[in-house]
Amino acid sequence: LLSVLCLGDCQLHTSCGIQKCTTDFVSLTSHLNAALEDFDLEFCKALRAYSVCTYRNSKVCRGNLVYHSAVLGIGDLMTQRNCTKDGPTSSTSLEMTHDPCNYSGHTEVGEHRRGEKTPPTYLFCGLFGDPHLRTFKDHFQTCKVKGAWPLIDNNYLSVQVTNVPVVPGSSATATKKITVIFKSYQDCTDQKVYQAMTDDLPAAFVDGTTSGGDGNSRSLHIVEKVSGKYIEMHARYIGTTVYIRQLGHYLTLAIRMPQELVMAYEESQDLQLCVNGCPSSERIDHSGHLPLPVVGKLLPWGAAAHPLSGYTLETATTKCHEKMLVKDIYFYSCVFDLLTTGDANFTAAAHSALQDVEALHPSKEHWHIFPRSGGGGVGRDRKFFVSLGFLCLIFVAYL
Repeated sequence: LLSVLCLGDCQLHTSCGIQKCTTDFVSLTSHLNAALEDFDLEFCKALRAYSVCTYRNSKVCRGNLVYHSAVLGIGDLMTQRNCTKDGPTSSTSLEMTHDPCNYSGHTEVGEHRRGEKTPPTYLFCGLFGDPHLRTFKDHFQTCKVKGAWPLIDNNYLSVQVTNVPVVPGSSATATKKITVIFKSYQDCTDQKVYQAMTDDLPAAFVDGTTSGGDGNSRSLHIVEKVSGKYIEMHARYIGTTVYIRQLGHYLTLAIRMPQELVMAYEESQDLQLCVNGCPSSERIDHSGHLPLPVVGKLLPWGAAAHPLSGYTLETATTKCHEKMLVKDIYFYSCVFDLLTTGDANFTAAAHSALQDVEALHPSKEHWHIFPRSGGGGVGRDRKFFVSLGFLCLIFVAYL
């Protein structure tokens, strides 16, 4: 849009209102987030309003190059976003477009500058495998957490997972049940409870409904992507998106939520895996860092060549590489899960978890997390490669 949105630095005729049209368009779209479901709808409405404004100024702006650039830019953007020329338009009055059940139109508390809206800051959390946790702080942990544990518990949303053992004689667990509670909020929704279990991934809340609040506003609704295997929940009123999948016999979860709502909880609600990670007694990593022994160190009991899972390090690596080309922590989690369980469905779980990151995480540069050498734990160091000893030491910790 740089060629179109010329603000303040352009030589404009005083009678031409193209600058006002452009300023209104920026105001209407600056708070929108491309990752949210209603982005295309709201962006197209703003584009149509921009187009109407330029049309009204067509006579007085006839000789203005900025005006003609704007007209061409609008046409290009409408084509790119598949916007129809006819349809609803956004009002240029921000007060008139305020929707209490649309969080993307809100301003974060205390963040005002020159009367402009500040886009909310979003955070991501995910749980997959047996089990691997990515917290809202982008910390990556591998935990045991057998039984029921709260992932999220704040003033707007509660998410609880129940994990069960996956291999006899091992402390490795995976998620068999997920309960999500959307708490009642103004006139946007009544309290809604969603519950998923292995082989029971419904496309409705427990009361049989598929939405909350006014059905027309769709402030909260469920979308079934793959019957019995993948659903999405979109809570527009709190700017939150939840993905739940079943892969093999176990469930995965990914969530995107505004930071200010994530942090809206009482002191008694501090046991949240997504916020504070797993308790130290439940983690097989140490102080937030995965143990990284000397490269090449082998299992002391010589099981590397014939692990109980049926996979060797070489065959597990090959299997995971079929799905994931980047050797980040998701790739190595896949290898670890295959060595631990022998269940090839965990390959798809790790791959889908990374896809969910790419769909929901707000910062592309943070999608991949790489193991770090020298006691640094997990980080973003691409130079380090994970050794046999790294995987095996974690594997032994689970047995």
